[in-house]
Amino acid sequence: MTFPPLQPVVNRQHRRIRELDTLYEYSRLPQWLIMLSALVITTLVWDVAPRSMLLGWLTVVTVLILLRSLLVRHYRQAAPNTRLRLRWTLLFYLGNLASGLCLAWVQLSLVPLDTFNLQAPAYGLTAGVSLCVSIIYASRFMAFVTFAVPAWIPPTLYLLTQGGPTSPYWGLMGVTLFGCLLLGAAFINRSVSMAMRANARNEALVAGLDDSRQQAEALNQQLTREIQQRRQAEQRLRESHTELEERVSRRTMELQQASDALQASEAQLSLALDASQLGLWDWDLISDRVYHSHVAEIFGLEEDSVTSMLHHLKPRLHPEDAPLVRDTLLKHMKGQIPSYRIEYRVMHADGSWIWVEDSGRAVARDENGRVLRMIGTRRDVSARKQQDEQAQLAATVFQATAEGIFILDPELRILSVNHAFSVITGYALEECIGHPIYDPVVQSKNQQSLEDLKNSLQTADRWEGERVGQRRSGELYPQWMQLAVVRDSSGTISHYVGFFADLSVHRQTEEQLQYLTTHDALTQLANRNMFTQRLQEATSRARQNGSTLALMHVDLDRFKYINDTLGHKVADELLQQVAVRLRELTPESTSLARLSADEFVIIIEDDTQPEQLAHRADQVLEVLRQPVNIGEHELIVTASVGISQFPKTARDNLVLITQANQAMQHAKHLGGNGFQFFTDSLQAYSLDRLQLENQLRKALDDDQLVVHYQPKLHLSTDQIGGAEALVRWQHPERGLIMPGHFIEIAEETGMIIALGDAVLVKACQQAAEWYHCGPAPIRVAVNLSVQQLRQNHFAERIAQILESANLPAEMLELELTESMLLEHLDAVTENIAALQIMGIKLAIDDFGTGYSSLAYLKRFPISTLKIDRAFISELNEFSEDNAADHDAAIVRAIIAMAHSLNMNVVAEGVEEAGQLSFLKQHGCDEVQGYLISRPLPASGFTALLLENAEAQAPVQP
Repeated sequence: MTFPPLQPVVNRQHRRIRELDTLYEYSRLPQWLIMLSALVITTLVWDVAPRSMLLGWLTVVTVLILLRSLLVRHYRQAAPNTRLRLRWTLLFYLGNLASGLCLAWVQLSLVPLDTFNLQAPAYGLTAGVSLCVSIIYASRFMAFVTFAVPAWIPPTLYLLTQGGPTSPYWGLMGVTLFGCLLLGAAFINRSVSMAMRANARNEALVAGLDDSRQQAEALNQQLTREIQQRRQAEQRLRESHTELEERVSRRTMELQQASDALQASEAQLSLALDASQLGLWDWDLISDRVYHSHVAEIFGLEEDSVTSMLHHLKPRLHPEDAPLVRDTLLKHMKGQIPSYRIEYRVMHADGSWIWVEDSGRAVARDENGRVLRMIGTRRDVSARKQQDEQAQLAATVFQATAEGIFILDPELRILSVNHAFSVITGYALEECIGHPIYDPVVQSKNQQSLEDLKNSLQTADRWEGERVGQRRSGELYPQWMQLAVVRDSSGTISHYVGFFADLSVHRQTEEQLQYLTTHDALTQLANRNMFTQRLQEATSRARQNGSTLALMHVDLDRFKYINDTLGHKVADELLQQVAVRLRELTPESTSLARLSADEFVIIIEDDTQPEQLAHRADQVLEVLRQPVNIGEHELIVTASVGISQFPKTARDNLVLITQANQAMQHAKHLGGNGFQFFTDSLQAYSLDRLQLENQLRKALDDDQLVVHYQPKLHLSTDQIGGAEALVRWQHPERGLIMPGHFIEIAEETGMIIALGDAVLVKACQQAAEWYHCGPAPIRVAVNLSVQQLRQNHFAERIAQILESANLPAEMLELELTESMLLEHLDAVTENIAALQIMGIKLAIDDFGTGYSSLAYLKRFPISTLKIDRAFISELNEFSEDNAADHDAAIVRAIIAMAHSLNMNVVAEGVEEAGQLSFLKQHGCDEVQGYLISRPLPASGFTALLLENAEAQAPVQP
């Protein structure tokens, strides 16, 4: 069963109605607060404010209270489906706007600017009321804005522009309080939104469980229908059997009467033929004349319309049966059989095909044995054929049905069973015939014995219910059984017919569905539903006992890379191994659950001191760091653990989960393979990170990103021939921000695509300027993100940027990481191939530190290898004399391998002269690092190019 397409819309409508109901429910309290403050302020300024203005203001406040009360009452009386109409929201927001303006009027007109003694209590009272009301409306953004903006902005601006001795200070205080109010309201709004989304997800899960239950009920109904169909088939079988007995009895009597009539006289024979509806035919083969009685009864023709066998009867023969009739007549005429009896189809006068039984023999032959005359009978056997087909169908149903069927005599002995009976019970047919179906071993398991059922069936001809059966192996199983009574013509019970279905699979399915609603199918741990319930119970116990508990959030590091590179099967087996290790480390299985793909949580109710929690987190990390063997792969995984504590840092379940997740994310941000406790500073860090994310979006829109260029020195010519473009963020408040502070945020939020595009545009424009205007053409290298390379039209975008900047493709170099080449997406392969066709150079950045493989050097058009700074930093002038220096050996090997593959080699991170000497001696092509120059803005890099050109210029005599 699938969810209806309108279900998400209905859920959103219900959520909006709940939000609006909450706002209306709490809307009268703010009005009374405003009224109370209005009365106090009236008392304070009664002697200094104009009476008419003060009374008018108080009247407006009173009217607003009455109107708000009236609006709330009408809203409650409105039907739920009409509460989403726009008028309710607009009226609510208009009331908020008017209330905010009323509070603002205190500063604007009622309190004099030169009386500090009145300003302090009046401003303090209005500010306090405004804060309270704004916090009440903070759960819904527009409700908060429509009240807070008119309540704070006009008086604040008014006070800032006045020349009184205290007015600017009051205005500054208003700005400060309003800013704090915005931060607090944003946090409350976010928390409430997250809670409502969580409730919506829970409701969706409950709806899913209801659908599963409905599916189970549908399966039960289907099973009931099938049982009813089987019962109907049994009824038709019994009726067909009875009718067949009656017809056989009648046929026997007719044959007996015909025999007596034949013996008595020819007249009696004719009467017998008439009574038996047999058509007598006499065929003269010489003249082809035929006499045929009962032509009307058999063929539906007139008696005198059939005079020729070949002209009148042979054309009515069914084409498929003609070979059978012809072969049978030839065999008889040749003397191979003395007489014949066959069944075939002929056409009735109404156009239908009927079955006839034809018997005959030759009664006259000539001296050569040629048949001259034949006599025989025909009769319509269509009804018997139909009965035979029905009996065959009933027998087929009897054997082919998936339910076990057995037929008993009045003493409950088995007369017959079908194949399904043998499959379910394990007893073959020959083992059952003649044996009683009563089993004393199973008798104690059933509430009613078969003997009792037999007695109850004396009055009621049918019974059905659930019983316990036993297989031949001794296994007990649940079954749904139906028993029906078969009576003879006198009403005496002649047989019992039973149907039963094996309910084992059905029961297992129900148990499995019930299990899957509370457990994770992959790891067999508790799922999110069960975890939420257990956490609620744990916090309730902690509140009652005055104890503490902790929540540990465990997330595997770099699990996505394992999933992408080794496949889902290996990743699933890894998660199962992790679950086993965590279960062994956590004996109290009720405290362990799997939240999502690679996220696990542990509820800790004992040993919740910080040092104990830290020890336990170390145990988790140590256990997970042990190697995991999956097939031919040996994997070593680490994890990031976040810990939150109740009630030390969190007062409810949702906050506890959120804090543990934030602590885990912080541990992951610090490099993973560690744990972090949630602290107030961590929350501040999260808020700072969120602010930085929002500011980065604005930076992309306002073009705050700048590009610096680090030169690459060609060692063979000592000239600068290239540069690496490095992005910087010129923040208006924080100054120049390095990429390490915002690239990760851009990667996580998807802004890396827009950021990378902006860097490409700036770098290509600058490279084009150096190419066309000097002082020297410079090939610019730009780092790519894997998300850019996954874009379907990325190569086309590069072509547009080059064309717009008027830059030749060979002057652009794109730096990839080794992990990008492990991507198996068609878009990645197509983009790399398209970039090669365009003539753009491709380089591998940080070679030797990632998933190094010589395979991708062969598969992809790589032109440059960049040796990671980790290998360069340990080089010095003595490396050549130290044969055991692994870094030197690795650098020499990379240079030799790259040159053998006709690749250029660039060493990055060169900071010492000894490193430069070593690289030059071993044939490295280019170097970059602080020894050459730090990254420079475009103007500084241009000046460096000029200096380099002057240094390389020949000295004039």
